[in-house]
Amino acid sequence: MKIEKQQVMKALETISVPGHGQNMVESGAIKNVLVFGDEVVVDVTIDNPSLQAKKKTEVSILQAIHKEVYDKAQIKVNLKVEAPVTQNKAPEIKGKPIPGIDNIIAVASGKGGVGKSTVTANLAVSLAKMGFKVGLLDADIYGPSATIMFDVVNEKPLSVNVDGKSKMKPVESYGVKILSIGFFTQPDQAVVWRGPMAAKALNQMIFDAAWGNLDFLVVDLPPGTGDIHLSIMQSLPLTGAVVVSTPQNVALADARKGVAMFQQESINVPVLGIVENMAYFTPPELPENKYHIFGKDGAKHLAEDLGIPFLGELPLQQTIREAGDIGRPAALQDGTEIETAFTEITKNVVEQTVRRNSALPPTRAIEITTMAGCSAVNK
Repeated sequence: MKIEKQQVMKALETISVPGHGQNMVESGAIKNVLVFGDEVVVDVTIDNPSLQAKKKTEVSILQAIHKEVYDKAQIKVNLKVEAPVTQNKAPEIKGKPIPGIDNIIAVASGKGGVGKSTVTANLAVSLAKMGFKVGLLDADIYGPSATIMFDVVNEKPLSVNVDGKSKMKPVESYGVKILSIGFFTQPDQAVVWRGPMAAKALNQMIFDAAWGNLDFLVVDLPPGTGDIHLSIMQSLPLTGAVVVSTPQNVALADARKGVAMFQQESINVPVLGIVENMAYFTPPELPENKYHIFGKDGAKHLAEDLGIPFLGELPLQQTIREAGDIGRPAALQDGTEIETAFTEITKNVVEQTVRRNSALPPTRAIEITTMAGCSAVNK
């Protein structure tokens, strides 16, 4: 039986939070509901830490869904206890603006191996093709890949003098200014650093660099939700975040955590949307066929459930991997299906950035006004 999210929400309206008069939906205790076939995941937050209250909440949710929706539903309840909100609101994590950089977009993934760095590289070159001034910061300290994907493994950032201070000049490739820890290590050298050392290296690449004027700085974050992510969000005022996932449940569960990280009250970074990578496979000899190897529309459904934009999907194609390996991102292959897909995703990212900057206080007082050709940023 296929369960609808609306059915679950209606069932949850029949029960109340322990110690409160309102039902779970009205009170805001239900933070999120995900439905995968007959599987239901419910995120709920209560302010009573007692074991009795937690157990009663969980049992009430199970009983309500089994009774009102489907008696054989597989239900997982993620219960979190939070103290009542007081007037002493936790301070938001805010970074220092970088003069000359208008928008800073973080690209993240909860799980490794979903193609986050590939999406970052192709997003950057697509923005550059549209006429934007673009930089790419490879913040994946322990697994940098930008130097390979842009064919600059043997390059080194030069030192330049800016206003009497020595700065690193980013390496430029395909119209994108790049900085990565990969420039400062050997290909076979492992980076074995504790958090503070990694954070220091990141800050040097951010603030000791001569980025110049950029419309977009795209930041390739490492997988997961850890120390590097917090360092980036403390250092930079992120305009927004893009989350990359493949369609299968194990990747979606981690992508969901990635979205939740950005949406935490103390972080509060707008999520511009989700990209689904490896959405389907089409054999060259069967161009009309699509095989959904990792599942169908998983990231699209996740975006719908979380109420955030779906930015587009990318096929599982050998040419994307080959392009990254030889250092020429696939989005540069004009007239191909891959170039079209990356262009569409990039346009959606720009559109969501425009909406974010018009609805929320921007990183800087800017306004992107040209959307038809996506070719200008007016300040």
